[in-house]
Amino acid sequence: MSDPSRPRASLRTAVVWDVLKDALDRRVKATGRESLDVLDTGGGSGKFAVPAARLGHRVTVVDPSPNALFALERRAAEAEVADRVQGVQGDAHGLFDVVERGGYDVVLCHGVLEYVDDPAEGVANAVASLRSGGVLSLLASGLGGAVLARALAGHFTEARHALGDPDGRWGEGDPVPRRFTTEQLTALVEGAGLRVGAVHGVRVFADLVPGVLVDTEPGALDALLKLEAAAAELPAFHSVATQLHVLGETRDAAEA
Repeated sequence: MSDPSRPRASLRTAVVWDVLKDALDRRVKATGRESLDVLDTGGGSGKFAVPAARLGHRVTVVDPSPNALFALERRAAEAEVADRVQGVQGDAHGLFDVVERGGYDVVLCHGVLEYVDDPAEGVANAVASLRSGGVLSLLASGLGGAVLARALAGHFTEARHALGDPDGRWGEGDPVPRRFTTEQLTALVEGAGLRVGAVHGVRVFADLVPGVLVDTEPGALDALLKLEAAAAELPAFHSVATQLHVLGETRDAAEA
């Protein structure tokens, strides 16, 4: 779970964190090293970087926002992992201006592809930063989840617009520049030379359930977390997830 002191936040991170933690554990066993080098592109304030550092890994966070990096520094200090977390200002396009090629065991690319000019370049750069045997964790906004959310809110024209829009946007006021289908994300991963290890739907139900129900109904949060985990791996629910998570593995990692 992401952060037991922030139970509502866990609805957004639990599925991804469980998959990521398992990937980290597998790389530890495969490499024989207790501490891995992790790169978090667009890692912001460290909601995944700090938990990874708590496991003993060295994490480099690349983010274009000075404010986010300041929040990262504060969060790492509060968690007493400041010595294992480094924040660097930069972006996916100029990634190798600030980090080393082929220097990381695991790379996180979460919430990045929606905003870059060229998603294929963004994935290619993330893959180029991996060591042999490395693993890529890719998280991006899902088209189907946005369409469903607009329709349930009564915005049927916007929902229909998102379905036909090349970028999956529901209109000019849409704050997300681009959304993806499972097929598009897996094609990007495979096009960069990785094998798709797993695909998960994230926030299948969490964004549709009234917050007051989760906050006031006894046991509702725990039950919803278990429901999210159960649905995450089922392809039938990927098409309505708010986010899609793809785990990409280098060929040697997949064969290990």
